[in-house]
Amino acid sequence: MKKTKNNSRTKLNALVKTIMQEKKHDNVPAPGIVTISWPVFDHKEITNALQSLIDLRISQGPKVRQFEDACAKYVGVKYAVAVNSGSSANLLALSALVASGIVPKGSEVILPATTFATVASPIIQVGLIPVYVDIDPTSWNIDPKGVEKAISPKTRVIMPVHTFGNPADMGAIMSIAKKHDLLVLEDCCEAHGAAIGGKKVGSFGDIATLSFFVAHNITTGEGGMIFTNDESMRDLLQSLREFGRLPPSIANANRFTYKDKVLSGFDARYIFTRIGYNVRMTDIAASLGIEQIKKLDALNAKRIATIQIYNNKFQKYEQFLELPKVAKGAFHSYYGYPFVVKKTAPFSRLEFVQCLESKGIETRPFFGGCLPDQPAFRDEPQRIVGELPVARTIRDQSVFIGCHPALTKAHVVHVIKVFASFFDAYL
Repeated sequence: MKKTKNNSRTKLNALVKTIMQEKKHDNVPAPGIVTISWPVFDHKEITNALQSLIDLRISQGPKVRQFEDACAKYVGVKYAVAVNSGSSANLLALSALVASGIVPKGSEVILPATTFATVASPIIQVGLIPVYVDIDPTSWNIDPKGVEKAISPKTRVIMPVHTFGNPADMGAIMSIAKKHDLLVLEDCCEAHGAAIGGKKVGSFGDIATLSFFVAHNITTGEGGMIFTNDESMRDLLQSLREFGRLPPSIANANRFTYKDKVLSGFDARYIFTRIGYNVRMTDIAASLGIEQIKKLDALNAKRIATIQIYNNKFQKYEQFLELPKVAKGAFHSYYGYPFVVKKTAPFSRLEFVQCLESKGIETRPFFGGCLPDQPAFRDEPQRIVGELPVARTIRDQSVFIGCHPALTKAHVVHVIKVFASFFDAYL
């Protein structure tokens, strides 16, 4: 029976491989359509997910643990805790800091004004106060000088975001944190594989988060990960992830011996010690991630090849556009290709965006622009440091386009031709 089952699985895997090969030309954007993102899968992700389904491993299980171990090893930390999204990763990380007592409610968290909504939302949701500082005009990441100015007696956390995969200045940020005895929560949600001097982002701070949303450099459809070197923090994250239960390492070892001032001999797997969530990753999602992370460096290399072409071809337009820059020794993993339309340009951002969109090139603004200006956050508890001139310029003038590995040579040539056609009128 076992031999028959193995033969059946071998045949299924071979069939999936054949189907994926037949679909190869359908697994990229249509000609002339340059999408912001695209999942890059082959038969390995599909067959791994199918095995989970066949084995009826459809919730959190061994493949989640395998994926956690692979991610921790890749980033260079001791522990990784998988969740169902990058937004949940931020929520759980901040919840753990509060639940641990390290960060009292009402404390301040310093973050860049230019970022995505679910950097700030969970800060507010767990009872902390976002403190918005301006971004650096070159890297478009949080400005360390602004961080230093923003520190108050209530400050407990600095939350740098490695925007678009461009590493923030972690040397300066960690020095500031050490000087003022602050925690550092790295948001690496767009920064898969990004590094400084070979050290991966996510391994600098006290805790870090990552997203596996379908648009990102690698994907599980939806998914996220939290990183830490602290075993007690790992246990707390696991508890909060799953209803506030006792961590598995404790519950499984003391299943029928749990005792407190009220309960005695109760199944420890159903002891809830804190108010938690249900933000678990499934084995099906982890099956995709296990194969994706093996390919991350190769997928990033394809992004970089496209970026090098873009930068080379678009340098001639630098009187109109500000192109992305990378600090010496940093590896930028380019979730997207961002640029800024200079205020002195003889055309507006909207005119340029409309041209790109009309030619099949998808565009997006620089996430939330200047986040405290967004309707959702205007009336929430917050502190804003300074006038945020760079963040508000980014809000009004920036855009990004796709640079993902599913783009073919023809797609890249199309982008270059559309840019050239637009700028011909101004050169």
